[in-house]
Amino acid sequence: MDRKDHRLDGRVAIVTGAAQGIGRAYALALAGAGARVCVSDVTEPTETLAQIRELHGEAIGVVANITDQPSLEAMVARTIHAFGRLDVLVNNAALFGSLRMRPFPEISNEEWDQVMTVNVRGTWQTIKAALPALRQAGGGSIVNISSATTFKGSPLLAHYVASKGAIVGLTRALARELGPDKIRINAIAPGLVMTANVQEHADWREAKGGIVATRALQRDSVPEDMTGVMLFLASDDSGFMTGQTIVVDGGVVMH
Repeated sequence: MDRKDHRLDGRVAIVTGAAQGIGRAYALALAGAGARVCVSDVTEPTETLAQIRELHGEAIGVVANITDQPSLEAMVARTIHAFGRLDVLVNNAALFGSLRMRPFPEISNEEWDQVMTVNVRGTWQTIKAALPALRQAGGGSIVNISSATTFKGSPLLAHYVASKGAIVGLTRALARELGPDKIRINAIAPGLVMTANVQEHADWREAKGGIVATRALQRDSVPEDMTGVMLFLASDDSGFMTGQTIVVDGGVVMH
């Protein structure tokens, strides 16, 4: 790989939810900056792996469920077996693209619980599974994914907005606990990003124009818009930052 970015040379990263969309962009960016990457998802991340290898990057693919602790522990074990260490965890996996926009009284208890289980408990469980390896490496960086909807109070997705607000709180609480281990934990809060799933979703196709109109930078957001901030948080460039949430939404929320 002929690359100019060497800031993650020698580092090892796990990206959850990396079979497509923003997660794939994160995995490609990490590999492009020199990291060896475990690409994880609930389905085989075949295409993401192929793209990394086309660029002569090093990666393994692991099928894992972030709500299942043995599955997560196996993911971390496979990463250590392949690459010997773990330095970076990007908690990208979440429920979003399949959710329909509806008033909160119309959200079923079952759907509410599913969103909280995946988006909040899943992130927490993944951090728990990765913690021993991060400690063994002498520290590292965790990048959580929140959402700009948390700061806007966006309507019609109450369960999703609440789950991503919980990620901000979790990030702050764990920053206090993990600081002594030299493990930093920060979050990215994207606005609406036009992944393939989002483009195919009727609700978001209808809402997109109004969202773009509220941005200071009035254009669609694409997955690659998120990778610069992710690399900053994953690398030593942000070595004295922890507990922070950075909004990347084109200037809707000025946080």
